[in-house]
Amino acid sequence: MSTSVMPIAKPRHPWLRRVRVSFVPGPMTPLLESVVDGILRVFRRFGHDVQETPDDSTDVIITTAPFGQPLRWRDALLFTARRRFQLRRTPTLYTLVHVRPREFRRVLSHLRQILRKDPPDPRDFDFAGLAPQAYRVLYEQGRRGGPILALERIVQAQTKSIRVILIVGEDKPEVAYHFDLVGAYPKSQGDNPDLFHEDIVLRMVTTLSTREVTRHEVVGDPIPRAVWDRLSTPRAMQVAARELGKRHFFTEMVRIADLVQVPAVADAVASQYSEGCFATWDPEIHALIATVTGSARPVDKDNITEDDLAVIVGVRPDGQGARVRHVEGKRNDPPSSEAVELMDMDSLLPRVTLGPEWPQQVEVPVVRSKLHGHRGIAAYDPQRVEYVPLDDPYYHYLVSCATEAQARGIKGAFARSEALQNPDDPRQVVFTVLPGHGVVMAEKWVPGKAPFQVLWEYMDAGYLVVDNYVPQGPMRYVPDETGRMVLETDRDEWSYL
Repeated sequence: MSTSVMPIAKPRHPWLRRVRVSFVPGPMTPLLESVVDGILRVFRRFGHDVQETPDDSTDVIITTAPFGQPLRWRDALLFTARRRFQLRRTPTLYTLVHVRPREFRRVLSHLRQILRKDPPDPRDFDFAGLAPQAYRVLYEQGRRGGPILALERIVQAQTKSIRVILIVGEDKPEVAYHFDLVGAYPKSQGDNPDLFHEDIVLRMVTTLSTREVTRHEVVGDPIPRAVWDRLSTPRAMQVAARELGKRHFFTEMVRIADLVQVPAVADAVASQYSEGCFATWDPEIHALIATVTGSARPVDKDNITEDDLAVIVGVRPDGQGARVRHVEGKRNDPPSSEAVELMDMDSLLPRVTLGPEWPQQVEVPVVRSKLHGHRGIAAYDPQRVEYVPLDDPYYHYLVSCATEAQARGIKGAFARSEALQNPDDPRQVVFTVLPGHGVVMAEKWVPGKAPFQVLWEYMDAGYLVVDNYVPQGPMRYVPDETGRMVLETDRDEWSYL
């Protein structure tokens, strides 16, 4: 008699909510029909509302699109849902795409081959529906994240959709990849149909259950120009940008127009998304000086100016954004979309008083500088660096960037840091990794060092090994024969060049 082992349920976030979902079919295949039926069945079983037609209460529209065939933007729901269904806003859109295993492997093998060329040959990247200059984005993304990331950008451009679930299978699903704006590609395995559909639904509901925290507000009087000019922090930020640029920490900004030519893109999604952010505390004005958001205008993080900086003084009481102060005589764009996480992580950490070796002997947060980038950490020296894991659900059900869920997860991870809770701990750098997104690093106050200097020196010395690969799910660090802690995770074969 055979016995079966019940699969262990993945830990879920405690803040999931009930959502309203509507299915608007596009081109279908028998596999897509089966998957959609399974997904909607799970939505109903979990107590969510499945609507026949989208209305103003709809949280998410699920649709379908063909693989390898570009949709006209006039047919894409990302641009037409509001007009078509007379909605006041556009719900979150998920597009399901079916690709057969042989075609999936063929395209990825082709991408792997052409991504190895240096320089790239634009003719190799002649994919239907893409802009002529798209090869630059595909090449940069593919060199960073492997052929799967290049394919992700192709599928997003062709389907005119940001959130795409690419389902690989002949008659039954083998695996589903979950694509998003930042470039995540976690997988739902198709071995067990019920668990497969549940996993897809839970990943959707996780995304839909949180909100962006980018409603920043301006408070107080503008900082006088004379005060700003005498601060050393803005110039230190510019130096740090160049130093991090030398080490290729920031990935290139993705501009939508470089991938696909869509006239209405600005009305549906930001024209580009940023490649990271960084911030450091200024003791004189008692505020965090951070890079501005890159979704509003292009920002070269390797070569910033003072107009690329914002001043954060707190978090709104309702948590929906940061509180910022403007500066006289300079451009004052909103801070990075991660402004809330950069500021709020200090709230559960101690403060320290700077000693006589500093220009000002004042009380400051224990974290001096913070660095967030779409990169991973392959290894670190545990004598000098501390890794703080997120709560378990974050490794199984990924959260979106610039959301309250991401800020909450980062805040909780750093609050558990031994090196930060004990300012005398000799470890000067602490980091965590958001699966599918990237690394967040914190640097303590070290006399004689400029902001971020400890971070870039640790990178140079090999105490902190920055890597292109970002884990897409569960991960851990294990010691090697030298005592370094080395990343251990299930890496997708298509994330390699």
